[in-house]
Amino acid sequence: EVQLVESGGGLVQAGESLRLSCHASGFAFAVYNIGWVRQAPGKEREGISSISSSDGSTYYSDSVKGRFTISRDNVKNTVYLQMNSLKPEDTAMYLCNANGWSNVYWGQGTQVTVSS
Repeated sequence: EVQLVESGGGLVQAGESLRLSCHASGFAFAVYNIGWVRQAPGKEREGISSISSSDGSTYYSDSVKGRFTISRDNVKNTVYLQMNSLKPEDTAMYLCNANGWSNVYWGQGTQVTVSS
């Protein structure tokens, strides 16, 4: 069974940090590109970061560049999103997805709430 399970969300104050994890199982994780998107109430889904399977190259949206860092551990089948200097506007449901071999898999998400 293919699964992507996010964890690490929570309620923090502005300026604090969180590390999200996305653990994969049931497919060849190492050959999939992994991305993080977020969905805030009343806003469009936003792709904020991704990491490639081939060379580990990364992408960040302007809204998180310089504050968030994505990394992957292919032994643990896990991708991490280190989020520093969190802002209230980062409040959203954060979901990871895996893209590869014409497949796209999604997790259920983890909620991040940043209070001012």
